[in-house]
Amino acid sequence: MATIATLSAKEIKDSRGNPTIEVTCTLAHGASGTASVPSGASTGVHEAVELRDHDMEHDNGLGVQKAIAHVTNEILTHVQNKEFSQSTLDHALIELDGTKNKSRLGANAILGVSLSFARACAEEAHVPLYTYIGTIAGTTSFVLPQPFFNVINGGKHADSGLDIQEFMLVPTGFPTFRAKVQAGTKIIATLKEQLESKGYETTLGDEGGFAPKLPKNEDGLSALLKAIEGAGFTTSEVQLGIDVAASSFYTSGEYVLKHMLGEKKTTSDMVKWYESLVQQFPIISIEDGLAEDDWDGFRDMTHRLGGKIQIVGDDLTVTNIERIQKAIDTHAINAVLIKPNQIGTLTETIEAVQMTKKQGWRAFVSHRSGETMDTFIADLAVGLSCECIKAGSLTRPERVTKYDRLMEIEDELAD
Repeated sequence: MATIATLSAKEIKDSRGNPTIEVTCTLAHGASGTASVPSGASTGVHEAVELRDHDMEHDNGLGVQKAIAHVTNEILTHVQNKEFSQSTLDHALIELDGTKNKSRLGANAILGVSLSFARACAEEAHVPLYTYIGTIAGTTSFVLPQPFFNVINGGKHADSGLDIQEFMLVPTGFPTFRAKVQAGTKIIATLKEQLESKGYETTLGDEGGFAPKLPKNEDGLSALLKAIEGAGFTTSEVQLGIDVAASSFYTSGEYVLKHMLGEKKTTSDMVKWYESLVQQFPIISIEDGLAEDDWDGFRDMTHRLGGKIQIVGDDLTVTNIERIQKAIDTHAINAVLIKPNQIGTLTETIEAVQMTKKQGWRAFVSHRSGETMDTFIADLAVGLSCECIKAGSLTRPERVTKYDRLMEIEDELAD
C-alpha cells in the first residue's frame, strides 16, 4: 500500500514524432516514478481508447492535452492523499472512467497513472521494477523472454508495399539473452549489406526494420534466410516469425493482398498460404494471420498449424481477458500478444498474462510502433516470466533501450 501525494503529466513526442503522454507519480514519502505511453499504428477496433484532442490546428489532431488535463485534475482529485495497492488504484481508475473501453478519461491517461504508480512503489520498496511486478503477480521465478527482432517492415509500419507487417528473426539457439542480441545484430548488419548490394533501399520503417520494395512477400523471408546464412548461422539457431496484421487488408469478408496484384483471398486461401510458407521457411510463429473477428478462421488455422508453430492473437485478443477467454473457449490460438496500452492498466495486463499462462499458452509481450524510451515492457516481461518479447529491430534507440534493459536484468539475475 502507498499514498499518492501528487500526479503530474506532460506531452512528449513518440518515435514517429507524434504527441504522447508522460506521467509522474509522487508518493507521500517522496518516492516517485515516471512512465510514458506508446501508441500503435495498426490498432485493433477492440482496444481501449487512446484519447486525442482532435484539434486539427495542432499536431494534426493528435494532441494529448485532454488526457493530460484528466490526469492533473479529475484523476488527481480522486486519488490524492489516499492509500492504494496496485490493484485498488487500477480498479479505482476504471470505476472513475466509467466506460467499458476507457474512452472518457482515455486509456493513455489511465495507463500513465497506473505505470508511474508501479514505478514509484518499486522505488519506495527499493526493489527493481520487475521484482515489484513479480511480487504483486505472485511470480515464483524470473525468466528472460525469447526476443523476436522485427528486421523487415511492411504493412502500416513502412512504405515497402509488403502486405506482411513484420518479418522477424528468432534466435533460439543461444544460451543467453545477450548472445541472442549479438546474433541479431550480426544478422541485421549482414542483411543491410546484402540488400544494398542488390540495389534495394535500406531506409527504416517505424519499428527499425528495413523497408525494401521487394517483388513479393516471400522475398522478405528469403532475404532473412540469406542473411542468417551470410552471418554464419543456421536455421536451427535462428528461425523466423511473421506478424501479418491481416485486419489491415481485410475488406468486405475478403483479404485483398496488394503485393499479389490485388488478389482476393478467402480465409481458407489464407490458411493454405500460411501452410505453404511454413513448409518453405523455418517459421515458428504467425501473429494476426487473419482479421480481428475471424474466429472460425483462427480456429481452423490453429487446428491445422498449431501443433507445429505458435499462432498468436493480437488484434483478436487485445490484452482483454474477455476476448482471451473467448479464444480459449473456441481454441482459436495458442499464444497471446500482451500490450499494456491495449487494455489500460497494469492490473488488467497481469490478469491477461495469468489467464494466458494458466491455459498453457505463451504470453508474448510487445511494444508499439509509436514508442518512447520507456523500458517498462522489459521489466514486465521478466516480472511475469513471459515466454516472448518483441520491441522492434536493433537499429533505433527507442527499440534498443528495451533490449539493453533486458541484458541489464539478465546480469542482475546472474549476480
